Amino acid sequence: MKKLAKYIDHTLLKADATPEAIVKLCAEAKEQDFMSVCVNPSYIPLCKEELKGSDVLVCTVIGFPLGMMSTKAKVYEAASAVEDGADEVDMVLNIGRLKAGELDYVAEEIAAVKKAVGEKTLKVIIETCLLNEEEKRNACACVVKGGADFVKTSTGFSTGGATFEDVALLKECVGDKAKVKAAGGVRTHADFLKMIELGADRIGTSSGVKLLQE
Repeated sequence: MKKLAKYIDHTLLKADATPEAIVKLCAEAKEQDFMSVCVNPSYIPLCKEELKGSDVLVCTVIGFPLGMMSTKAKVYEAASAVEDGADEVDMVLNIGRLKAGELDYVAEEIAAVKKAVGEKTLKVIIETCLLNEEEKRNACACVVKGGADFVKTSTGFSTGGATFEDVALLKECVGDKAKVKAAGGVRTHADFLKMIELGADRIGTSSGVKLLQE
């Protein structure tokens, strides 16, 4: 069984995150041996430098936090992120198109971004708090069809984060065809363990140090 720290993407995505705060994030990630740090794209080179010599990955976000930019913009942003050294990319799908039932558009966009990142891990944020159950199921189908590696619950910037019910549903939907990342609002050790029990392979949180200390 992998150790608990390796479930955690140590996250800092706030607009006012300073380079100093990112350096601290990387130091904590190395100390705790987290799976990755998750930062906005402009901080990828800084994280690569700070994490040199460790096995902590650099994860970044694409089309964040709304997911409503053009496919072309997402593809460029993803390719640029990989060029800058990102090991993993978390993209936001086009929620409006999903809700309109334009599932081919959504799946094709995911596939285009996956092509841009190549062998790197692609996680797709579906923003569960804005979707009904049918839409969540459709989103998962698009994630699998598009060839992404993970379905992720939330940006942490909308009306809600990961819930136990959603993690269980996403796991049921993707089975072994993709993994599940729970993000947004995972702040206690008990919640953390429960998310893993329900099928989460990764936890995105800004409270990683506290979760392990508990």
